[in-house]
Amino acid sequence: MNDLAARDEREQGIDRAADRVAYLVLSFGLLAIVAYRSFMDGAASWDLLGLVVLGGLVGTVYRLARRAVSREWTIVAAGTALVALAVAAIAVFASQA
Repeated sequence: MNDLAARDEREQGIDRAADRVAYLVLSFGLLAIVAYRSFMDGAASWDLLGLVVLGGLVGTVYRLARRAVSREWTIVAAGTALVALAVAAIAVFASQA
């Protein structure tokens, strides 16, 4: 009944890498669309930005549930969140000036 062939580690690694690259292209593409709409059209695209944030949250929750979080990963994630918060604050203050 199962017509699928067994896959080796190499094929599984390639599939994971392809999914990772596809996620990055999708996420950065959505961010580029949000930035374009914001800067050029003056429109807020909270729905698209929400998709990017939700995708990141799902990945983080999955890693936490599988206990696949290292100390280095936690430091990088915290640093990234702090830089994002600083950039957001600068953008808000610059837009009000």
